[in-house]
Amino acid sequence: MINESQLLIERVQTGVRMEKRLLKVLKALAEYHDMSLGDLLEGIVLHAFDGKTPFSPANLKRIQDLKKFYALDLDSSASHRLKEIKRRSVNKTASERKK
Repeated sequence: MINESQLLIERVQTGVRMEKRLLKVLKALAEYHDMSLGDLLEGIVLHAFDGKTPFSPANLKRIQDLKKFYALDLDSSASHRLKEIKRRSVNKTASERKK
């Protein structure tokens, strides 16, 4: 039986790409709170949609520590300015290798 305060939802798998160090911080924060990355992201987004901060002062301190540990030097000013590095394909065809 489901608790009345719980909401039934349908989740879907997604293939979201994200900055590597940012993802490491998020995974570590989720692990610290013993929750899945998806649950953490849902909470962050729902708070943001309501114009609220999802983090307590203690969590913000933990995030700063995790950012230092994972060398994440990005902040909100980097939003919409991130450009992915173009990587050369490792799986070149035989004809491309001959050139």
